[in-house]
Amino acid sequence: MRKQICQVWGLALAIPVGVLFIFGQANEAAAEVNVSINLGPPPIVVAAPPHVVMIPGSQVYFVPHPEIDVFFYNDFWWSPRGSHWYHSRNYNGPWLVVDHRNVPPPVFRVPKDYRVVYKHQQQIPYGQWKKQREHQEREQHQERDQHQERNDDRNDHKQNRGHN
Repeated sequence: MRKQICQVWGLALAIPVGVLFIFGQANEAAAEVNVSINLGPPPIVVAAPPHVVMIPGSQVYFVPHPEIDVFFYNDFWWSPRGSHWYHSRNYNGPWLVVDHRNVPPPVFRVPKDYRVVYKHQQQIPYGQWKKQREHQEREQHQERDQHQERNDDRNDHKQNRGHN
């Protein structure tokens, strides 16, 4: 008899405890919050400044290593990652999301198989490439200044002729 009473009491306690356990977990699951924040692409980590390779017939360069798509064009680094495009002023970031409509057409037109097609092109060390770019930019700036001076001189000459 004592054994039966213990079994009844045990059953009587087990049922409410089980119900509380089940409802407790249901409430806990309902109160669970999942927060996901996209902070941009995983960072592009390179131990040293990258080599670059010019894609012939364009002014687009690509980084042969690491094996992810990183391009340089028009003073920006560009990288498609998944369904998004990112750009940066520096090869090592920070990278900002950019609407695909704002990706320059020459970058967008890089062939999908560019790594295979251009694998034998000359790899230029970053430091050398940067010096060449700075030199070219200085020359272009000087040419623009000289062109502007010539135009200014012509305009001055025309104005002086009209006053004589």
